[in-house]
Amino acid sequence: MISQSLVGSTEDSWYEQNSQYLTCSLTKIHFALDRYIARLQNQEDKLPSVDPANPEEIAAQMAHPPALLQLGQCFKLSEFERDMLVFCVGRAVHPLFRNLCALAHQNTQMDYPTFQLGLQLFSGSHWTALHPNSSLRRWQLLNWDEQEDITHARLQIDEAILHYLLGEVYQDKLLSGVIEPFFPIEKSFPLSPSHQQIVEQGVNILNSGQNRDSLVQLCGSDGEAKSAIAQHISQQLNLPLYTLSANSLSSDQAEMKRLSLRWERQVQLIPSLLVLEDSQKYSQEAAKPSPTETFLSLLKTPLIFSAPERIYLNHKTIIPLDIPPLSHREKLALWERSLGETATHLNGHLPRIVAQFNLSPLTIQSARLSLYPEESNPNLYQHLWDFCRLQARPRLEHLTQRIETQASWEDLVLPEREKNILRDLILQVRHMATVYEEWGFGGKGKRGLGISALFAGASGTGKTMAAEIIAGELHLDLFRVDLSAVTSKYIGETEKNLREIFDAAEKGGAVLLFDEADALFGKRTQVQDSRDRHANMEVSYLLQRMEAYQGLAILTTNLKDALDQAFIRRLRFIVNFPFPKAAARSEIWRRIFPPQTPTHKLDFQRLGQLNVAGGNIYAIALNSAFLAANEGEPVMMKHILQASQTEYLKLGKTLTDAEIKGW
Repeated sequence: MISQSLVGSTEDSWYEQNSQYLTCSLTKIHFALDRYIARLQNQEDKLPSVDPANPEEIAAQMAHPPALLQLGQCFKLSEFERDMLVFCVGRAVHPLFRNLCALAHQNTQMDYPTFQLGLQLFSGSHWTALHPNSSLRRWQLLNWDEQEDITHARLQIDEAILHYLLGEVYQDKLLSGVIEPFFPIEKSFPLSPSHQQIVEQGVNILNSGQNRDSLVQLCGSDGEAKSAIAQHISQQLNLPLYTLSANSLSSDQAEMKRLSLRWERQVQLIPSLLVLEDSQKYSQEAAKPSPTETFLSLLKTPLIFSAPERIYLNHKTIIPLDIPPLSHREKLALWERSLGETATHLNGHLPRIVAQFNLSPLTIQSARLSLYPEESNPNLYQHLWDFCRLQARPRLEHLTQRIETQASWEDLVLPEREKNILRDLILQVRHMATVYEEWGFGGKGKRGLGISALFAGASGTGKTMAAEIIAGELHLDLFRVDLSAVTSKYIGETEKNLREIFDAAEKGGAVLLFDEADALFGKRTQVQDSRDRHANMEVSYLLQRMEAYQGLAILTTNLKDALDQAFIRRLRFIVNFPFPKAAARSEIWRRIFPPQTPTHKLDFQRLGQLNVAGGNIYAIALNSAFLAANEGEPVMMKHILQASQTEYLKLGKTLTDAEIKGW
């Protein structure tokens, strides 16, 4: 409404003049009622001969049209239709209109306007105003009792339209709580070039189709980026922005039509832009349209649809705009703008932070606030790294388990060759920003930029411990994937769960650990039935996702030969964890007890005779400590012997004489 855009004395002046115009229009209707009632009562000679003032004379003196004329222009109302609206305004605000309506109807019960009475009262009356497609009825400017025939039904002006005509802020109760104004963030960075390009495309599309039902879809998983882009589009179009959550949509078709029509009515009166936000992913094979698809099909106003993936509608075109992730340079520029002079105190380490953590612009802004003054914070880089790690930590409790990394190189007994491979892996993760971004290897394609490793070996040989050490050395979170929660018998659910894990891990800069990966990454089989086909589809999806994953993924397996060979080709590192020989087992025994554990006369060389892996050695050591504590003694060979017998029973094995010889 034009009056809402006016400020200061100009707005006050328009408001006063609009009130005068509406009062004059009401007086005109009042006069028409008096004249009609007088005719019914044969008292026309008693009416004053002077006609009421013409409201159009007031409108001619106004800098901006009164609300009634604006409404008439929006919905192409005839003079008769405008008179019917004012008639209903009079019933709502004028104390005499009830009695006048009852006298005009010659029925004390009918103290309200009707179309039948309007056809008698006003010049230029026409029957088409009563048609369902007329503006008064189609746009629900008037409400009526649908149980009555339309000519005699009680007419009542819609409350939002009443306030609009009175010059107040337009607010539709039906939309309130469902479609809400978008509240922009007060302080935000300018958009990055790639996202600014999306804004320009969206503005061009919506500008070229303002008279049509233009739909632009922002595709991607970054909700914050999509909100910022939508905000900039609305600012460039000079349109207020509103939001609607798909969760608020009803499945009832009639209610959906009412909501879409009311929004269209608001856009007619106050040109606005709507963002429909939806986090769901849709299949073209669905039996019936979703509420979101129904609403999009019904709406006939420009709209931005924000969703993770593209959606397709029958008989309606949606123009998708994919939101690309920010490039390394764009993210680095955001960080440098946020940190300002502080960036120089990071001694060139900022690119590694940028490459490791995919944080939103708002989080990047808050990073500066978390820092202590540079002069009192000598470990600025580590503080910023820990802040980013905490902020980027993915919420995957339902699919993974976060492991606190406490193991160190001293705890891992492994041949030096294998240890060197692990160190090479760590070096590659640390220098990804240099090689991929500064040296240009990332520009050759985004596939295969992640680092994946296979740790193969028998149970208890140190595979999980090695993953802990790597995550600890890199100061990254380690998440072990819970295969029981990920895999599903329902088609598509396993891929959905894995996609959620990979997407969250990429944002959070986390290390993924797939324990017993052969259960998930097994060989594809010859298709015998539909279950084989979908199992093979899962493996194929995993192949593609592993290649596109840009973080560190570690797979462990006891059965290397059971893995699909296509996975083996895509692995950057393969580390074999051999079953420890006697000397290695003795070294494990030497390191297994914490320094504060009391021990007495332990012969680590003879303990190395036990033919078990490191995981079993830890279990035996722990159980022997409990046995010694119960007896109030330090850990001795006798306690380890008793604990070994228990562990062997668990394994279904029997201690041999060679293993305990000399004990």
